[in-house]
Amino acid sequence: MSILFTTYLPEFLTVATVHLLAVMSPGPDFVMISRNSLVYSRKTGICSAIGLGLGILVHITYCLLGIGLIISKSIVLFSIMKYLGAAYLLYIGWKSITSKSHHQQNHHEVRQPDPSTLSAIRMGFFTNVLNPKATLFFFALFTQVISAQTPITIQIIYGTYMAIATAVWFTIVALILSHHHIKQRFTRIQHHVERVLGVVLIALGIKVALSTAK
Repeated sequence: MSILFTTYLPEFLTVATVHLLAVMSPGPDFVMISRNSLVYSRKTGICSAIGLGLGILVHITYCLLGIGLIISKSIVLFSIMKYLGAAYLLYIGWKSITSKSHHQQNHHEVRQPDPSTLSAIRMGFFTNVLNPKATLFFFALFTQVISAQTPITIQIIYGTYMAIATAVWFTIVALILSHHHIKQRFTRIQHHVERVLGVVLIALGIKVALSTAK
C-alpha cells in the first residue's frame, strides 16, 4: 500500500490540481448552480451539485471504456452531443428569462417553488454530461496527464475523486449563494438577476453549439 501511495501520489496531485483549476473556472456548471441556489433554495443548489458529480462519472466512464476517444474523433457524435447540450442550456436559459415573478401583496418578490429533488439532480446531471468540452477535457486528462501504465483501479480512484470533488466544490458554492444574507439581497433584485443568468445560459448554449472538437 505504501509503495502504491508513493508511486502514484505525484500523478494524483497533478490530476487533482488540473481538475480543481478546471472546476473552479466559470462555465455552464457554475451558472447552473448559481441560478438554482439563488432562484430556488439551498437544497436545490446542493442537489444540482450532486447531479454535476454524477455527470462527471459518465465522462470518466467514457474515458475508461475508450468512448471518449471515439467521441473526440467522430464529428457526428461530437456534433450530436454539443447540439443536445446547447439545446438544454438554451431551454433552461429561456425558462429563466420568461419565468413570471411571484409577488406578495406588498409587491416583494419571493422565490419560486422548488423543483423536486430528482429534477434538481437531473438539471445538474444534464448540464454537465451534455457538455462536449467536459468530455474532451477528461479525455485529454486521461491520455496526457495520466500515464498509460497507471492501473485501471488507480484510474477509477482518480475518477471517483474528481466526481466527489466536483460535487463538494459546487455544494460549497450553493451553500455560499444560499446564505440568508445573500438571499435577502437577492430577493430585492430577483427579477433582474434571474433574467441575467438566463441570458448567460443562452450565451453559453450558443458557445457550446459553435464549439469544435479541437
